Amino acid sequence: MTRTRRPLPGPRVLSVSAALFVLAAAGCSAGGSQPSVAVPTPSSEAAGYCEALHGELPETVAGLERSDPSPESDLTAGWGDGAIVLRCGVPRPARMDDSQSKAVEADGVNWLLEQREGDGPRFTTTYRKAYVEVTLGPKYAHDATPLSAFAAPVAKTVPGSL
Repeated sequence: MTRTRRPLPGPRVLSVSAALFVLAAAGCSAGGSQPSVAVPTPSSEAAGYCEALHGELPETVAGLERSDPSPESDLTAGWGDGAIVLRCGVPRPARMDDSQSKAVEADGVNWLLEQREGDGPRFTTTYRKAYVEVTLGPKYAHDATPLSAFAAPVAKTVPGSL
């Protein structure tokens, strides 16, 4: 009597299980929890100012730890898993042409204020060689206090344009 040998199904089942485990682990990694933010595409001059600013940004803002968004870039930074997001080198907002626009001053740095429907405010620096945008979550709908954390780094690294 001749017996034919059939391959054992074990290795194939194991490889599929291992692949599923790797995919599940990747989906649960810490990198997946960071918010995604559009990275600006500034001129090379503005990008140089933004790179210098990135190195001066604080580790905490309004009691929130720094947790930069993805993709990683010297043009973006974040605190509190997206509660506060900074983008440097953004285009000049069209609202700056509106004479009725509101602005705030925080420790010597001027910011255009834009209220966003159902979300917190967005602030963009004015009179600087690179535009720096800071968006705040809904918790900060009526609170511009976090801007003071950015005043010294912006003033130090992004020259005025006047």
